[in-house]
Amino acid sequence: MEPKTYTHDEIIAMLREHGINPTAQRVEIARELFSRKGHYSAEDVFALVNNDQTQVSKATVYNTLGLFAEKRLIRQLIVDPTKVFYDPNMVPHHHFYDVVTGKLTDIDANDVRITGLPALPPGAQMEGVDVIIRMRQANPTAG
Repeated sequence: MEPKTYTHDEIIAMLREHGINPTAQRVEIARELFSRKGHYSAEDVFALVNNDQTQVSKATVYNTLGLFAEKRLIRQLIVDPTKVFYDPNMVPHHHFYDVVTGKLTDIDANDVRITGLPALPPGAQMEGVDVIIRMRQANPTAG
């Protein structure tokens, strides 16, 4: 499925619906994230938004991605302590993570069955379960 093409006004409306003030930099970052399908590190987003005439600082990109994740506009995926990705796909799904290439691939939520979750502490409410299956290609010459 191809990503939806959003107009400038639709991006502004999307940000406002999530309680985010639509500054020019935030609109540009959202436009880049939502105009393509994939998983992006903050460095990837920084390169994308600074590819045209726009100049957005690295700090602004990091802060904006954190805000977007906090406001549930995007998902933050921590695949290891040094690798964080941001995913604009908010439909429930899981991921394969190739530890060699660093590539994330979506897994349909219906393809994963989770059973036996522990009871939540009193007063807690479940927000979701994220499954990241870390993998590497098998070495065909090993044996």
